[in-house]
Amino acid sequence: MKKRWKVNPVNRELQESLGRELSILPITAQLLINRGLVDKDRAFSFLKPDLNDLHDPFLMKDMVTAVERLSAAVAGGEKIAVFGDYDVDGTTSTALVHLFLKELGADSVTYIPERLKEGYGLNEAAVRELHGSGVKLIVTVDCGVSCHEEVALATTLGVDCIITDHHETTAELPPACAVLDPKRPDCTFPFKGLAGVGVAFNLVMALRTKLRDNGTSFPGGEVPNLKRYLDLVCIGTVADMVPLVDENRVFVSWGLRELENTTRPGLRALKEVSGVKPGKVDTDNIAFQLAPRINAAGRLKSADTALRLFTTGDEVEAGNMAALLQSENSSRQRIEAGILEEALEMAEGETGRSLVLSSPGWHPGVVGIVASRMVGRFTKPTAMIAVEDGIARGSVRGISGINVMEGLDACAALLERYGGHKAAAGFSIAPKNIDGFKKAFGDFWNERLTDEDLVPEVALDAVVSLDEIDMRLVSELERLSPFGLSNRQPLFCAVDTDMVHTEVVKDRHLRVRVKQGGKKAGAAMNGIGFGLASLHPMKGRGFDVAYYPYLDEWRGSKNLKLRIEDVQKRK
Repeated sequence: MKKRWKVNPVNRELQESLGRELSILPITAQLLINRGLVDKDRAFSFLKPDLNDLHDPFLMKDMVTAVERLSAAVAGGEKIAVFGDYDVDGTTSTALVHLFLKELGADSVTYIPERLKEGYGLNEAAVRELHGSGVKLIVTVDCGVSCHEEVALATTLGVDCIITDHHETTAELPPACAVLDPKRPDCTFPFKGLAGVGVAFNLVMALRTKLRDNGTSFPGGEVPNLKRYLDLVCIGTVADMVPLVDENRVFVSWGLRELENTTRPGLRALKEVSGVKPGKVDTDNIAFQLAPRINAAGRLKSADTALRLFTTGDEVEAGNMAALLQSENSSRQRIEAGILEEALEMAEGETGRSLVLSSPGWHPGVVGIVASRMVGRFTKPTAMIAVEDGIARGSVRGISGINVMEGLDACAALLERYGGHKAAAGFSIAPKNIDGFKKAFGDFWNERLTDEDLVPEVALDAVVSLDEIDMRLVSELERLSPFGLSNRQPLFCAVDTDMVHTEVVKDRHLRVRVKQGGKKAGAAMNGIGFGLASLHPMKGRGFDVAYYPYLDEWRGSKNLKLRIEDVQKRK
């Protein structure tokens, strides 16, 4: 499918002023402008994330109440349960709060529900089990804001609840003693884009401050160093695909440093089985190597495997957990491939502006991943529904510029339960209502989307000739990392290039050799386009190339290369 290229407008005046004030190239200045960073101080903070830039956690609504109740529980020796979600954000959040409470000497236990048996969030059986085991306080992480009945039950049983969540809220909140969620309409916390682990880390920061200011004597005699927990915060934040700006940018920037030299046996073992090379770790390593293996546990069996990986101090157990996650991820890949093949066949002939696909043979823990794959193929909001034992569970993924929750809101009468984010959501539905949901969901997006909306867009930061690529530019581009949502990797366009050579690599990828007028005779650059094998062959003049320059290091040799996003023949 031919893509729409859209180039950001150039602002020469701002380029010049920002470039001069920050001592950066005009191209780098334009990248900051494209990200809305036109003020020198904000741009400087962006280029140099600092832990001092984190907001005061007590600005979050109910934080004072939460910290008072939690500190009383710690001081009183009450049994505390940390109740989390089964995805990466949930398991890292659970590990973070549990490990910090244990560092304080608290009586802390963990509970993560099994996806297939218990579903998402608090449930009645879990609340009763925790109460029966003597738990006096439940702290939810990455879930809970929609669990009204379950929180009410806990209260009736004499168990207090502190909710920490980051999902959209309704007008009525659960009857917990505290509800920490920056998306609460009455919450004044400056940044609304935290992952669940980010909210949990703010609770930990506030609790440490409370205890320190009260003169509490910490086990070991020293105030806990929270930087050591940023490896967990970083992984959960990247995996949950929240905007990598503001606090999230600080968390991930510093967390990547912690992850490079993590002391956690489990993370060291996971990096090894995932093929993460020693040295610098980036967001791609997390998104494509670590996170899928962590997620595999909760998708197929129990997320306790991932939780044990994060919390163990034993090297042997760490190796065993990492090996188990590797095995479960391989199983997940096989299941996913089978579902994707079926889904592609079912999608043939579908003419609407959305897709709703269902099958009784699909694994509910994998349909979300396949929905993302389908969006990548068809550029349509997609709902994938797995039907099992009379229960139907679905996952929705959206395209750029839309809010999939609006589509689910329009179908609320047909759903048993739903929730999520702008780009991704989940729901449960009675099997008898699937056909009605397909029509309602389809009608909603048919009315709101145009054919042009379904054409993939390539957002280009600037037109940059190959002559302008040098070590200084690549170095300055690195200062804009870590890349992710709301701070995507910069993308440039080189116009009217000469395609010297192309070849297919590993059946799917495209290797190119390209040069441009102005380069000295015979000079050309090498590039790789992942998944672009269908563009082969190309040769001759008149090609526009969308690319990102990077420094390739191999056996002591350093070379500037291009990561190709798209190539189009000029008219």
